[in-house]
Parts: sequence; C-alpha cells; structure tokens
Amino acid sequence: MIVVRALIALTVSSVLATSALAQDRAVPASPTQLRLSYAPIVQRVQPAVVNVYAAKIVQNRNPLLDDPVFRRFFGVPGNQPEQMQRSLGSGVMVDSSGLVVTNNHVIEGADQVKVSLADKREFEAEIVLKDSRTDLAVLRIKDAKEKFPVLEFSNSDDALVGDVVIAIGNPFGVGQTVTHGIISALARTQVGITDYQFFIQTDAAINPGNSGGALVDMTGKLVGVNTAIFSRSGGSQGIGFAIPANMVRVVVASAKGGGSAVKRPWLGARLQAVTPEIAETLGLQRPTGALVANVTPGSPASKAGLKLSDLIVAIDGQAIDDPNAFDYRFATRPLGGTAQVDVVRGGKPLKLTIALETAPDTGRDEIVIKSRSPFQGAKVANISPALADELKLDSSVEGVVVTDLADNAPAAGVGFRKGDIILEVNGQKIARTGDLEKATRETSRLWRITVVRGGQQLSVVLGG
Repeated sequence: MIVVRALIALTVSSVLATSALAQDRAVPASPTQLRLSYAPIVQRVQPAVVNVYAAKIVQNRNPLLDDPVFRRFFGVPGNQPEQMQRSLGSGVMVDSSGLVVTNNHVIEGADQVKVSLADKREFEAEIVLKDSRTDLAVLRIKDAKEKFPVLEFSNSDDALVGDVVIAIGNPFGVGQTVTHGIISALARTQVGITDYQFFIQTDAAINPGNSGGALVDMTGKLVGVNTAIFSRSGGSQGIGFAIPANMVRVVVASAKGGGSAVKRPWLGARLQAVTPEIAETLGLQRPTGALVANVTPGSPASKAGLKLSDLIVAIDGQAIDDPNAFDYRFATRPLGGTAQVDVVRGGKPLKLTIALETAPDTGRDEIVIKSRSPFQGAKVANISPALADELKLDSSVEGVVVTDLADNAPAAGVGFRKGDIILEVNGQKIARTGDLEKATRETSRLWRITVVRGGQQLSVVLGG
C-alpha cells in the first residue's frame, strides 16, 4: 500500500450532472433501516476478491559495496548470498477465466506470483500486463480449469460524495477483511501517486495489504481499486484512495485484447494548470481548466486545430478543472472514435473534434548499455511520440532517454534517473541509441555529459 505523506488540496467538482443521480439515493427513514446488514452484498462479492502474494530473489548486498573506494581496492565479490523478498496485497477477479487485476506496486519485480481465493485455495499466476502509469497490473491464474466468480464494473462517473462503499482486501496479511465507509471526495488530483491522478477518496478503513483490493458500491459492483492511504503512522487514518473503475476497465480491456501494454489515445499537446494569476489575465472568475502550453506538429491536437494558449474547459460535456482531470478523461475514451473538446480562445468559446488514436512508436530502438561507463546498466531508447507521451517529455527534444535502471546498475549509482534525456557525451552529440552505445565503448578517465532533466539542461563531469 502506498502511503501519501502530503496535504491533499481540495478539488472543486461539478454539481450540474449529479443532481439527477442524487435522487436515486435514499436517506434511512427509521432506526430499523439503519440496522440493515451489508452481509448479502459481502457474500455476493467476497468470492471475487483475492489475496496476492509476490516474491522476488534479491542479493543480500553488503553496504560497503556502495563505497567507490572499497570497490576500487577490494573489488566486487562474485557470489553474494541471495534471499527471497516477499510482498502481499489484494486483487479482484474481473474475468471468469481467471483474470485478476491488482496494483502494479504489489507485483513489481516479482519472480513468482500466487493468488489465494476466499475459500483458501492457492494458484500460481502469471503477469499478463503491467501499467506503471496507473499503478495497475493484470494477472492470469495458470492452468485454470474452472469458471471463477467475478465483479462487474460500475460506471465510476456515477459515484457521488456520500455514497456508502465497502472495501475488501487483505490488510497486514491477516486474511480477507471487510470494512465500510462512504465516498469522501471525488477527482482527487493532488495525490502524486500515478500519472493519471483522479482518485476516489474514501474513509473506509484501508491499510497496507489492501492494495489492489475492491471498493464496491451497494449494488455489489466495482467502484474502484484501492491503491493508497494518507497516513502519518502507516496505518489507516480514514483517508484512502482508489483508482476509478472506468480507468481499471481500460487496463483490463487491453489485457483481454492480448496486449502487453495499455493503448491509450494520444493528444500530442502539453497542458499546464491555470494559476490565480493566469486566471486573472484570462478574465476568469476562478482558476479552472487546462491551458495548452505546447502542440506537437502532426499530432491529433494539431490536426484538430488546438493552438498554444487555448484553454480546455470540457471534454464530451464533462467539465475539466485541471490538466490531471483532462488526462484522466481523455485516457478513458475508447480508441477509434473522436472526442469533442470545448476550448476558450481569445475569450470566445470554440468546439474542436479530436481523433482518438495511439501515438506513433516507431524507431524506439531500446537497448541496455553494457560497456564499462557511467551509463552501464541503463536501458535507453530513442524518443518517439509514444515514449514522450508515456514519460511526459517534450517530444520536440531530440536525444536518447533513459527508460529504466536496475537497482544495482552503475548508472543508478552515479545518479541517472528514468526520464533523463542524454544530449551529449564527451563532445559527441547523442541523437540515437547507437550514438550512445558507440560513445560508451571509448575508454575515458573523465566523462563530460549533458542531460535534460525535468525540462532543465544540466552538464556534469564524472570520473571513469
């Protein structure tokens, strides 16, 4: 379970579309109604919630090996003891063939994954799809010979603050546990957990081990997948966050379609939040919407006519409060169709139709640098529109980007990070992965490197 240690900013949500939905909710009219039990709902949905056990083999690394002086004089032992590192979480059965959705952080790096059902039976599972951008993963039970109970998805856009919800998971590994509460807030976008921040907040008790478990409504449908808590102690303090079912549905659909990665619509524009100062400049009553800061030539946004400084205020009739809200809404649109985006340009409203298509991903040429250099162990790739969108990079920058780093890789030890763009090495321009591979084959006592990190260009000198 991810623990968020930050104050959560209150998000203003639209009330125009919720008044009709609220009429379907009924306040208990008597003490008798308050004594009604959740047991019928729990009995129906509990069999579809599973425990997930993940294990990976790690080296029992001596901390002295992190000291470069120690490494230089004493070398690196060839055989270091290994140990099994285990993690636990929860999951939800979403297909009767044995397809389970859980959190990516529950199974990240796992060499072995097991799924335990509510009836105590255990099965080995394989990882079908991992999506770090949403912190979701899909597993499949191996050699399944039966039909498993499943949870249906609700339309999470219909959820309202105050709705009663039930959380089911495996907190602290004590076994399957049921808690209840209400939806405390919707569209939480300042949580800082995943790329797509649009969380459902609940006060149902959620603790470590609940990650990947179900948040269900009173009809027994899946509202969201529990993912994180806000806590100063590590335990439940009544503020938990769940990934909305509409986003979970997109990830599961990709897995069912046989994909190893989630395919999403590509906008091809960089958006920024509207500050009070910008709102005043634009003549807005409050800071709301997503401001276009950059448009990639040839992208769907460009073809639709989206321009620099356009203010996006809605998509398919749903209000947009900030860039996170737009990212979520756009990512949950089905590929192949179009989305109607409402913008304000020069103070005048305008409607644009944007095609829902994936970003081109040709020429990525991903490699791992193996030669002895500061880049050793780094996985790098050419920047493509798809990769720029995935890593939230400026697609106009030409260079090679770090896409992954092993924990014990020398490149990680010297401080490289995922998302770093390598522009130059020892005076040589790095435009393609082949350029970097060639540059790292050369022996050098000093490495002069130019990188772009977080939009800022940095120059560093490292010893060989």
